[in-house]
Amino acid sequence: MWCYRGGSISAEPRINDRIRVPEVRLVGPSGEQVGIVPLAKALELAQEYDLDLVEVAATARPPVCKLMDYGKFKYESAMKAREARKNQAHTVIKEMKLRPKIDPHDYDTKKGHVVRFLKQGDKVKITIMFRGREQSRPELGFRLLQRLASDVEDLGFIESNPKQDGRNMIMVLGPHKKKTEAMAEAREAQAARKAERQGYATEETTDEVAEVSAEAAEAPAEVAAEAPAEVVEAPVETPSEA
Repeated sequence: MWCYRGGSISAEPRINDRIRVPEVRLVGPSGEQVGIVPLAKALELAQEYDLDLVEVAATARPPVCKLMDYGKFKYESAMKAREARKNQAHTVIKEMKLRPKIDPHDYDTKKGHVVRFLKQGDKVKITIMFRGREQSRPELGFRLLQRLASDVEDLGFIESNPKQDGRNMIMVLGPHKKKTEAMAEAREAQAARKAERQGYATEETTDEVAEVSAEAAEAPAEVAAEAPAEVVEAPVETPSEA
């Protein structure tokens, strides 16, 4: 809701009996042009189709109204807006702080974070913090920033050159990839990993079934081999007395 010349105007379109005009230009449920009809006729058709009469162009003469399921229309519009916000690329600036005499291991760790941020399509603000006598040697910070920019040049570029800001020296790196591209690639990679996991599970199940089948096929032979052989005793002939 917002005010205009002391009154209030609703963002919602007028529907059904809230429409107060003698006639409307009517659009059917499938987008077909019905033409200019009296409001009463349009409301009658809406009732016949079990739909709503929705004013879609209030400034037209006469206003344009459409027959639709307004509840479903609002739901679908809200879902589309939600999806659009979800996919909207927001500019994010990450910050990474370093000391001019940083340890090599710490440098590699910090650089790893910068690489991750740039891959995600985010800008990175690099801050070199000087303390005590370090403030008299700004070239240490400048060289460190140049080194970092060179190490990640395949992922980002210097968007803002190093500059002194009080006790700190600041540089901003921008990603080569746009945020939307990075998000799309991340979704594709996630889908690929999911498909790979499902494929691996299916392969394991197939192998188990094949193994059980092979064992079942070999079982009769093994049983036959282990079963004792049947001994048949021949009858002994006794010599007859002469």
